[in-house]
Amino acid sequence: MNFFLFCFSVFHYPLSIMLILTIETSCDETSIAIGKIANQKIKLLSHVVSSQIKLHAKWGGVVPNLAAREHLKNLVPVLDAAIREAGFGNSVYLARKIDLVGVTQGPGLIPSLLMGVNFAKSLAYIWRKPLIPINHMEAHLYTSWVKALPRTFSFRDKPFPMLALLISGGHTMLVMVKKHLEYKVLGETLDDAAGEAFDKVARILGLGYPGGPQLSKIAQRGCPDFEFPVPLKNSRDLNFSFSGLKTAVLYKALKLAGNKKNIKDIFSRIPKPDLNIPLTRRQKADLACAFQAVAVESLMEQAKKA
Repeated sequence: MNFFLFCFSVFHYPLSIMLILTIETSCDETSIAIGKIANQKIKLLSHVVSSQIKLHAKWGGVVPNLAAREHLKNLVPVLDAAIREAGFGNSVYLARKIDLVGVTQGPGLIPSLLMGVNFAKSLAYIWRKPLIPINHMEAHLYTSWVKALPRTFSFRDKPFPMLALLISGGHTMLVMVKKHLEYKVLGETLDDAAGEAFDKVARILGLGYPGGPQLSKIAQRGCPDFEFPVPLKNSRDLNFSFSGLKTAVLYKALKLAGNKKNIKDIFSRIPKPDLNIPLTRRQKADLACAFQAVAVESLMEQAKKA
């Protein structure tokens, strides 16, 4: 992801051929990519990702310090794998060929970001190469320019002004792109991000982690006879809110379970709430369907306003 933005950032660099390496550790995935720019064409030579899903599954979400520790363990093996996949053999040979190093500087989990940034700083210092910091939400935006996945892409199209709706586990934003690398944030979430809300509702329904994909899957089987209100539907601004929707799902789940549990029961267990709510498969599917419909409608309504 960083690679896409990074390529455009250096597109007018004086070198006719350029090799770049980028590092991403903003959350729970250690990712390194190596790519080449030549004759105004961009090619991804390698892209290696190490996931931490199994580590964080038992906690129901990402634990920042555990994530940072895993990044520390994974960065060197992931770099070695990226070097092999790109066909450079070893880091000594790559060090002679690489022109620039890029790294996610934020936003993200601070302990995780520190691992990647310090690793990138070390490589740039040892290899004596320039180090370029990347905002990974900009990188999300620049994936819109990807063509002919997974290996080549172009930034030649210029559909400006452009409206971008950025949706991830940690962010929900509406951004106007005036031209390359020039943006204006029109609206953003006031509390939970959309992806975060999906994962938290999945926890309420007992779907495991990461719950977002599982929630969307069972939502296809739901047919609820109830609905939730659309957050900020009558608001004049372009912000988002999903916290209240998440709470509405919790109260509805408790009601469908026949009041066998209450809010006090759930939050009396510290630090981990007891979300073992007795729901049938049909009830889970209906709740997932009702939640997803409103969450998506909220995103679409604000995008239409913008």
